[in-house]
Amino acid sequence: MAGAAKAGPVLRRVLETCIYVADMQRARKFYEVVLGLSPQFAEERISGFRLGDSMLLLFQAKGTLEPVDTPGGVIPPHDGSGPAHFAFSIASGELEAWRDHLAAHGVAVESTVHWEKDNATSIYFRDPDGHLVELATSGLWGIA
Repeated sequence: MAGAAKAGPVLRRVLETCIYVADMQRARKFYEVVLGLSPQFAEERISGFRLGDSMLLLFQAKGTLEPVDTPGGVIPPHDGSGPAHFAFSIASGELEAWRDHLAAHGVAVESTVHWEKDNATSIYFRDPDGHLVELATSGLWGIA
């Protein structure tokens, strides 16, 4: 819908990105070893990785179909299927190092896109669950 947004409460940022994985151990290993992320927590049903001021959450597929009781309240059921897409921001000068790093881990870059308007470049590859992961250099969307 075009036009100005109504005045009211303001969203600050995306806090979490969630993906659903078939094999938690395999997925966690990929994000730890290949992408160099350290888990903030790692459980059978969920693992979380902090990236700056946001979180990447891995949920065991079909593992959250029932409400989850926590000391602070109930988390409603959720799930997802099919390959998701998300992007990580990288420094412009590290694009080739990332290409080499991915190749060293047997991860094929599926596509490269140069965003002329933003003078940025993205490389795309798949995680073990088929999710499309993007590494975007500084400038994409004017924010990366």
